[in-house]
Amino acid sequence: LLYPRHSLFTLPPSGSGNLVLNVSSGEQHQYNIWLPGVGIAAVYGVIILVGLVGNVTLMKTCLSVKSMRTVPNLFLSSLALGDVLLLLTCAPVDASRYLVDEWLFGRVGCKLIPFIQLTSVGVSVFTLTALSADRYRAIVRPLDRSGAKVSVCVRAGAIWLLSVTLAVPEAVFSDLHTFTTSFGNETFVTCAPYPHAGELHPKIHSTAFFLIFYIVPLFIISVYYCFIARSLVRSSVDIPAEGHLHLQRQIKSRKRLAKAVLVFVGLFAVCWLPSHVIYLYRSYHYDQVDTSLGHFIASVCARILAFANSCVNPFALYLMSKSFSKHFRQQLLCCTSPRRLDSQSSGSTNITTV
Repeated sequence: LLYPRHSLFTLPPSGSGNLVLNVSSGEQHQYNIWLPGVGIAAVYGVIILVGLVGNVTLMKTCLSVKSMRTVPNLFLSSLALGDVLLLLTCAPVDASRYLVDEWLFGRVGCKLIPFIQLTSVGVSVFTLTALSADRYRAIVRPLDRSGAKVSVCVRAGAIWLLSVTLAVPEAVFSDLHTFTTSFGNETFVTCAPYPHAGELHPKIHSTAFFLIFYIVPLFIISVYYCFIARSLVRSSVDIPAEGHLHLQRQIKSRKRLAKAVLVFVGLFAVCWLPSHVIYLYRSYHYDQVDTSLGHFIASVCARILAFANSCVNPFALYLMSKSFSKHFRQQLLCCTSPRRLDSQSSGSTNITTV
């Protein structure tokens, strides 16, 4: 969620010692680059680089290796695509807000960037919900054949369409607005989803975001996992004497797959909660801008944590799946052909892949 910059922190004036560097671009454009923001932008740069490498390699692994084209992995590829989109567009824009004291991307950028970011957030949380539903069908209703690959592609497309639709109002209402700082006379123009007027709009905006893109999906996921846990417990208790070893392996495989999806959900919940909380706090105190250093540090950490969520999934999957980690290394190093990779892993699709 892109916030008005005045609610992040007020950059020091150009005469405040060594914290600001004046950079001229043409005769009429002069920017004050906040030097501590260079360090923050560097952290963003690391997140972008690591996230792009991880997510692109994940998509390449899941789509080019035949044995890895399972239902969960197709959903994870869609999730990775959304993360790549976020890292390429929104993360650099967010980093720029800590460097200069004005919006650099014009009115078109003000409408496009929040739209892309909200689309990516929607793809993430709704894909995780779909993954939880898929694990529910695989464990609680194993005879349900609705997990065919064609059906998965249709559902992934529907998730993207839903996310784009929910993000349209963000593009419509986001615009450049003039704000006045709490110091009285300083004004600046920045991108905001609503003008600096009235209290109801910010409250509705932040509360709706919190419910639609966080609380409701996580509640649905929790319900699915309650049924999954109950089914796994019953399966463990009701194992017959004959075929004990085979059923035990099946249960372990189901637990491992369910655990993997749960880890992704947990990462999303932890990484995005601080950002939502801070946004709610600002929206409910919109006329009382908090420019304290503590609030600024909390905001930076929340934003970095939110964007970090777009780079952790491939590496979490790498740690949890031996099959994926092997293919991931080989795809990353480009030292083995996809045909050979497929022959090495044939016969172990349902147990070793996520």
